[in-house]
Amino acid sequence: MRRPALPRWTGALAVKAAVFITVMCCGLAALLGILVHVSVTNQTVGQARELALARLKDSTSDFEAGDSLMREAAVDPPDLPEPLRELAAAGERGTMVGERHGRATMWAAGPVDGDRTLAVAVDYSQGKRTIDALDRAILWSSALAIGVTLLVGAFAVTRVTRRLHTTAQVARRISAGDLDARVGDPRTKDPSRPEDEVAAVAAALDSMASSLQGKLLSEQRFTADVAHELRTPLTGLHAAAELLPPGRPTELVRDRVAALRTLTEDLLEISRLDTGRERLELDTEDLGALAERVVRASGTDTEVVAPRDTRVETDRRRLERVLGNLVANAHGHGAPPVVLTVEGPVVTVRDHGEGYPEYLVEHGPQRFRTEGVSKGHGLGLTIAVGQAEVLGARLVFRNAADGGAVAELTLP
Repeated sequence: MRRPALPRWTGALAVKAAVFITVMCCGLAALLGILVHVSVTNQTVGQARELALARLKDSTSDFEAGDSLMREAAVDPPDLPEPLRELAAAGERGTMVGERHGRATMWAAGPVDGDRTLAVAVDYSQGKRTIDALDRAILWSSALAIGVTLLVGAFAVTRVTRRLHTTAQVARRISAGDLDARVGDPRTKDPSRPEDEVAAVAAALDSMASSLQGKLLSEQRFTADVAHELRTPLTGLHAAAELLPPGRPTELVRDRVAALRTLTEDLLEISRLDTGRERLELDTEDLGALAERVVRASGTDTEVVAPRDTRVETDRRRLERVLGNLVANAHGHGAPPVVLTVEGPVVTVRDHGEGYPEYLVEHGPQRFRTEGVSKGHGLGLTIAVGQAEVLGARLVFRNAADGGAVAELTLP
């Protein structure tokens, strides 16, 4: 199974972690390398210096006694480094690493017989090779350690970022309305495994989703139960209103009873949509003819611009419900002319009123929220959005540049 690609922020986190690990490894390797190099060099140079000074002391004793000098010793040798020659001329003894015949040499020099210089040359090539080999070993081992640490660190960071990516995906699904989504991090289910920060976040998100789901389900059940319980007394109230004698009071009672019945049916429909268990009954429909039927059923003066033979596979009843609510909202809250336009799978309902409120354009319709003087309950557009989601369509609300509200339904 192919794993999903990591988002940009996750990749950036992995890169930053890899760079941090690399810098820290390089710094640590450089520090340890310098310490080892200095320690070994001091030891090697110190041993060569002690040997050179011991031989200089013996050679000085031989020179003063008139004995022949050892092979490494010479008086005023031409290849003696100049700093040592000046030091001996000042009456001091000293040592210095230099070259002789192309080989690394530890020089030791001191004054003899007035202004002359006695020098001893000890072969230092073996010590130089030892230090060079040590430096190469430090470089190679540091590079290998950095590479291995980087791979292990990148693997560990990638595992963490993938878990974070999964948690973020679940959070987005929950925000989109999928309350069944859960992270299900294995560390939160196995008490024998240590729970890290990512697992704690995942557990908190799962707990939040469960709590939110429980509260929403309780609210949905309450709404459905209330609406269902209201249907029986409303049916009797409607029958009683029909028996009243004709007159203005009777008309007012019947109008309010009809509004209450409509509200109850809308609440029942919303509760069914909230459950997410609605099923489609698909059939092939002529979109233009369906739009004309919706306008005729609404009894409104709505202009229809719809070509024939624009056929879509959809649920006719749900699509009629969506378009009917959009047309009713345009006439109830907008201003004429109201135009219903069909262009391919896109149906647009536009009025020429003041337009949708800002909150509705940005966040969509909200239940029981209306602006200004309104005859509705703010449920018509909510139902339209819910039915559109069941159809797999996209319903967008916007305001036209030259005034008026525009609802655009894009069918799959």
